[in-house]
Amino acid sequence: MRQLDDSAWRNNAADEYDTYLLQAANMILQGATCETVAAYLDDIISGSMALGPPSEAVHHASLLTAEAISAYLQVDRASF
Repeated sequence: MRQLDDSAWRNNAADEYDTYLLQAANMILQGATCETVAAYLDDIISGSMALGPPSEAVHHASLLTAEAISAYLQVDRASF
C-alpha cells in the first residue's frame, strides 16, 4: 500500500490515477467533505479524461469513492 508521504511511488510505475487518489486523500485529510472530493473526481472525469459531464450515476460513484477513501483514512489514522 502506498503512503501519502512515500516519495518512492513517483519513481515506480506512478500514473495519473495515483495522483488523483493521493490528491483526493490529501483533500480529505485537510478537512474537505466527501461531496467536495466527489466534485474533484467528477472534474477529473469530465476535464482531464474528456468524458463529458458526469451523469448522476457517475457522480454517485465519485461520492462512494470519496466515502471509501475517507473511511480508509479513518481506520488508518486510528492505528497510529
